[in-house]
Formats: sequence, C-alpha cells, structure tokens
Amino acid sequence: MRSYRIAGALASCLGLAVPALAQQTFTPPQGCTGTLTVQGRACLVTHVWTCEGDAPGEQWLALSGEAGPFMVRRIDTEFQWLETYYADPPRVETMTQPAPNPGSITTLLAEGYDSFDFTVTFDDGSPAERIVGHDKLTGEEVVIDGERLLRTEFAYDVIGPDGTVLQQREGRQYISPTQRLFHFGTDWDKATPADISDASPVQFIYPGEPGFFAASPKYDCGVVMSKQGVAP
Repeated sequence: MRSYRIAGALASCLGLAVPALAQQTFTPPQGCTGTLTVQGRACLVTHVWTCEGDAPGEQWLALSGEAGPFMVRRIDTEFQWLETYYADPPRVETMTQPAPNPGSITTLLAEGYDSFDFTVTFDDGSPAERIVGHDKLTGEEVVIDGERLLRTEFAYDVIGPDGTVLQQREGRQYISPTQRLFHFGTDWDKATPADISDASPVQFIYPGEPGFFAASPKYDCGVVMSKQGVAP
C-alpha cells in the first residue's frame, strides 16, 4: 500500500545482506533457495525464493529499486500477505489469522473472481489496517518474455480502526497459474485515476540464466517518471 526506500533495518529483519552498489547479485538468506527474478518497469526488480522449514507453498518476495531492497514479504500458496518487512520506516506488518475472508488464488483461477477481507497489524504501534477488496480475471491471456500470464483487475480499500477509509486503489495486474504469483501491472488511486503507475514485468529470469538474482533493476531507472511507482 505504500512505497519505501531502502534502510539497513530491513536486512536485519531477515538476516539479509543488503547488496552494495558494486555487487552484481542479490543473496537470499541462509537456508533459502532463489527461484525467480522478475525485471519490471518503474525501476523495479523482484526476487523470489523458498526456505527450509517453511510451510509447503510458502514463498518470499524481495522488491528492490536503484538503492536496493525496500520490502520483503512472505506469502503462502494462496498469496496471502503473511509477513511484510518494510525499510522506511523500518517496521514489520503481520496478517491477522484466521482472516474473515482470506484471498485465494485457487478461487480466483477456478471462478474468475475472488473477494478478500483481512487485517494487518504493525510492530511499531501503528493502528491496524483492514484491507477489503477483490481480484477478477479479465479473460485476457498474454505472453511476456515467454511466460503465460492471465490479466486481472483489482480494487481494494484500506480502512482504519475507526472505519475511516484511508486509501482506495484500483488497477490491473498479471497472475501466473504455474508460479502461483501475482505480478505488478498498472494501478492508481481511485481519487486520481489519471495518475497511473506502471510496474509491469519485462523479463522473467530463472536459475542459471543471465541476470538471475541481479542486484539492480534494469528498466526505467534514472528517469523521473511521475506516473510510475509501486503500490504493493
């Protein structure tokens, strides 16, 4: 829901070594294995890995910009946001379980529509936030860098403890049925629909391929583009 810059505290949360600017690769924590790198627009690179001892189907995602990783998230096989580690300000977000209506990739793929309603809490004492919304398949299928992806539409509200709507976002994303991952697309604040952010994937890179777990993003970097950004 917010964009953050890199801070050393993020690495400390997960035992990650923040890559220095001179380094060429990103390193997952000890006991973990990298599985996928996605180079996207908006100067964004996403690394995916799995770890020993995690529940079956769980994956970790690290989002990095020009300054390094700014967010790390643990998801389950349904893409629920189990834990999220932010860099600036440094804090940890945890999904309250069981959720009233957890998001489900399985339901989305089977029925073409999935609603969700869950709450996240923060370790810095910030008020809890309730996230209510839906994902919907559009019926479109695209291929990006050889990867078969389904197009989705989404909308969600972020609601404070007193019922105040803090944020409303809408957009279009991609989903990979084989990876069981959502990938960024375009999104916007409902109040300013013309101000569109675009972090769509450009390259999918697997272990052994050039650029796998590259430390730095490749696309749209070093350019001020007012309508780009990331709203995870």
